[in-house]
Amino acid sequence: MTKQLKTITVIGAGGKMGMRISANLQKSDYHVFYCENSPQGQQQVIAQGREISVPESVVPLSDVVILAVPDVVLGKVSHGIVPQMKAGTTLLTLDPAAAYANLIAQRDEIEYAVAHPCHPSVFLQRYTKEEHADAFGGVAALQHVAASYEQGSDEQKAALANVISVMYGPVEQVHWVTVKQLAYLEPTLVETVACMVGAFMKEALDETVKHSGVPVEAAQAMLYGHIQIALAVAFRATNPFSDACMIAMEYGREKIVKPDWKQIFEEKELDLVIARMLKIDAIRR
Repeated sequence: MTKQLKTITVIGAGGKMGMRISANLQKSDYHVFYCENSPQGQQQVIAQGREISVPESVVPLSDVVILAVPDVVLGKVSHGIVPQMKAGTTLLTLDPAAAYANLIAQRDEIEYAVAHPCHPSVFLQRYTKEEHADAFGGVAALQHVAASYEQGSDEQKAALANVISVMYGPVEQVHWVTVKQLAYLEPTLVETVACMVGAFMKEALDETVKHSGVPVEAAQAMLYGHIQIALAVAFRATNPFSDACMIAMEYGREKIVKPDWKQIFEEKELDLVIARMLKIDAIRR
């Protein structure tokens, strides 16, 4: 029988993600230690009624150690934390980039996992003000999580899924993938494409107002409504795009989208974007 996970340490508990997951873990039945080295972060942790712990004292006691620190320092932080962990425990990171680039400190006796929130779906049915206000997830709106635990058995994955579901809760489902697959989901799918498109639409909105003189409220109303219907038609086939719309869409592709854009899904391109994100010359093989 798989050992039950009872004790968790959060490294970087005073950062943005550290504060988010700590808020949920604090309400759980897990025994949680909170570690933070910046004075400002420590004040934020203490302000929420959480006690600051020293990693050297609590990491050796923990079944799961969560590194809630920025990607660019994950490698350095892991090299200080992993040697302190007891054999058979799990190191959990929140983004796949450093794991994919092989920057995380390795030990044969340690298990490794990554879990990243999908955030509440644009198609999610929301019923309360709290759900409508929770765009990021982890507070009231239901979300999914994509996670990698390539060394873990089904029993270990189930136990870790409970931890993941608490820290990112409320969670509907944890989807198990490989580290490489998770890297294709983020950054390639959701940052290289979706987030870029979102920022691009805001830029297009500003340009519309600037060049046409249309009131910004009218432009926002038109764009926000059409964002919803465009997604509904494209992903849910609620109604077909009109013939005229299809012509305009094709014109947009010709003017805006590069014909070879799908190269971003090639492994060498994934390596390049992750190396750029991590501010390193190249990922390690």
